[in-house]
Amino acid sequence: MLRITDARTGESTDAFAAPRGLTRVQAHATRSDTSSLRVLLVADVLARALEIGGTPVVTVADPPAELRARALELGIRPAEAPTAPGGRTVHVLRTHATAADGRPGTVDGIHVEVAPAHGTAEPGVLRLALLARPRRDVVDVDDDTAARAGELLTRWRAAVARWATRPSRPVPEDVKRQLRTAWEDDLDVPAVLEVLHRVERADGLPDGARFETYAYADRLLGLELTRDIGTLG
Repeated sequence: MLRITDARTGESTDAFAAPRGLTRVQAHATRSDTSSLRVLLVADVLARALEIGGTPVVTVADPPAELRARALELGIRPAEAPTAPGGRTVHVLRTHATAADGRPGTVDGIHVEVAPAHGTAEPGVLRLALLARPRRDVVDVDDDTAARAGELLTRWRAAVARWATRPSRPVPEDVKRQLRTAWEDDLDVPAVLEVLHRVERADGLPDGARFETYAYADRLLGLELTRDIGTLG
């Protein structure tokens, strides 16, 4: 059960319409900067989490053309036009957003606030760098941050490609529970990444189970962790 903190009230609430009705995730991103890109990214990951949980969801946004292009490079799935019908609405918007940022004019729905982000990097690296920090923390993607994210992404993709050559094993139930607990608790993506770090280092865990774990988590993360499968010499 995905629960999210409503920025208006500070209270945790269900992020989906009951009983499993359509949930509308509306991203308010009207500028072309990295902060707006982060808003779209959080909306994308929120929609993925709802889908994994079996909730019908539609993502709604109307970003400027430049931001839309950057979002596609980052693996953010295209959104519907703002006129798309929806049930319960979750608004994703930047912290202290103004009308110029597309802030909703009413208080209807849950408000999920996202702190500013600065800097840029190669798309996959930027996605990881933004996901690695809590959404309420300001992110500065400087050269050091991008380098660390790039090294981790390269290592994980190579590891997944290597693990894919081993016999498949199911995701351990306790690991799946840890992943779901993390992202269902206010969409705590950094905690999801920490679970993957533990799985990478775990003694005695079959490589096939590591592979399935990373593939499962990537349904949420969208980091293309299986991209290099079949490229090992």
